[in-house]
Amino acid sequence: MRRAVCPGSFDPVTNGHVDVITRAAALYDELVVAVLVNPGKAGLFGVEERMELLRDAVADLPNVRVDSFSGLLVDYCRAHDVPVIVKGLRAVSDFEYELQMAQMNRELAGIETLFVPTAPQVGHLSSSLIKQIAGFGGDVSRLVPKAVLERLLAARDRSGAAGEGP
Repeated sequence: MRRAVCPGSFDPVTNGHVDVITRAAALYDELVVAVLVNPGKAGLFGVEERMELLRDAVADLPNVRVDSFSGLLVDYCRAHDVPVIVKGLRAVSDFEYELQMAQMNRELAGIETLFVPTAPQVGHLSSSLIKQIAGFGGDVSRLVPKAVLERLLAARDRSGAAGEGP
């Protein structure tokens, strides 16, 4: 069985993430989308909520499973017998950082990395930009899955006035 993991914080999941996940799922028998648990960093959405939003976003992909991990990704890969990491690339700056990580993951555990360039129509998306735009009242409806949009709007409404961020 060909297995891979697509890791990230996914706070929140964007249509760019869904693009990479969908394309990677077509290459593997099983693709695990793994949400990073970082106790030192408070996200807009908790890990369980991010996992729920991801499950909703990839519900039409039967070979995709959503999980979470903390610590080193290579340890997760070894523990779950996953030999490949899939990473989406938006720009050259992503490649420089991800190449170092790929080389280190191969050195540490023999884990290979597959780079998937994002489709041009979603290459500009990032979770942090989405949160900022939504927080200022901007329209992100074409940039995120519907369930994410609903949660972003609810978070903005909870935070008070537009401009304070979600």
